[in-house]
Amino acid sequence: MTDAGTNKHIRHVLTLPNDIETIPQLNEFVDSFAEEAGLDMSVSMSLNLALEEAVVNVMSYAYPAGTKGDVSIEAVAAEGETVFTIRDSGTPFDPTSKEAVDTNLGVEERPIGGLGIHLVRQIMDHVSYSYTEGQNVLTLTKKL
Repeated sequence: MTDAGTNKHIRHVLTLPNDIETIPQLNEFVDSFAEEAGLDMSVSMSLNLALEEAVVNVMSYAYPAGTKGDVSIEAVAAEGETVFTIRDSGTPFDPTSKEAVDTNLGVEERPIGGLGIHLVRQIMDHVSYSYTEGQNVLTLTKKL
């Protein structure tokens, strides 16, 4: 496991345009954060997957087509957990309001969408959403 958060307080911030071409920068950001926090490679990979899924959804759906906007990601490691806060000024949308995906249903029987937040929920220990001061705020927490 790791000793991240026991005595360290690590904070990284990244702001990206809503362009999925910038996702490699997100991956580097998560890798750098995870390395500084002393996280296992498997934890780092899981966090990367969850963050990529959440951020790509924001980039793809938060802003009307052709509209430029930013996505801000804050990563904090402290007190035995990592907390990622994703903010955007796009259309208010609560991804946590999606019902849990019934993975026992066949692909043809499942409604479209919802697998991304399902994946994020599987990886992270807590996922919450708020709309504060004109911003969507998605908070992803992972205990270490």
